[in-house]
Amino acid sequence: MFFVFPSADAIAQHLSQHIIDTIKRKPNAVLGLATGSTMLPVYQRFAEQVQEHALDLSQVTTYNLDEYVGLAPEHPQSYNHYMHEHLFDKIKLDDSQVYLPSGHCADIDLECKEYSAKIQACGGLDFQLLGIGTNGHIGFNEPYTAFDSQTHVVELSENTRIDNGRFFDNWAEVPTHAITMGIQDIMQAKEIILVATGAHKAEVMANLFNSPIDEAMPASILKQHPRIKIFMDQSAASLIPDSALNTLC
Repeated sequence: MFFVFPSADAIAQHLSQHIIDTIKRKPNAVLGLATGSTMLPVYQRFAEQVQEHALDLSQVTTYNLDEYVGLAPEHPQSYNHYMHEHLFDKIKLDDSQVYLPSGHCADIDLECKEYSAKIQACGGLDFQLLGIGTNGHIGFNEPYTAFDSQTHVVELSENTRIDNGRFFDNWAEVPTHAITMGIQDIMQAKEIILVATGAHKAEVMANLFNSPIDEAMPASILKQHPRIKIFMDQSAASLIPDSALNTLC
């Protein structure tokens, strides 16, 4: 379950190839995608490989985990903007192929219901990419989010707002709420890979390793998934016993 790599770049290389192999096996793959600084080397390498090999993505569909409430899609800190800047525009995915929850809609409750329904209607996610917050959240599912939750609006914890505040000019601009794919939506994916890199993730990864399956640690539910892999660089894995770690490269 826990795999250690020599560097974030090594993870990006392996994971990019894994996503490409997934698409080659199933050209109409439905991919669940994440944002954040952890994913930047992954998307950079994936975009490079797509271009190098002229990979056909015409049947691929993507669903993103989350979006801030109150930010327009064109806002530079929205996840819609992030995905277009770092991935979609580089690999030329058409807007009809990509889905992100809207935090800037007229009826956010309806948006939540329809987002989960769309995922189910396309047969569910073939692959879900995840990061992890320093408090153990996946997506924006904060501690004590119900494990049976579907897409919903969450009030962001102070810890999460502090983590994400570095991307905004001042504290007042940091969103207080987000719309996020629910834990049940995530767990219904056929395969999940969680990525954690950097020394600042070492404590939460140790907590995840030691945690029972408990809503206090949202990511702990992943231990019940039949096809879960957790990829870490050496820094993020530094507090986990060597005997529990596997290597892929």
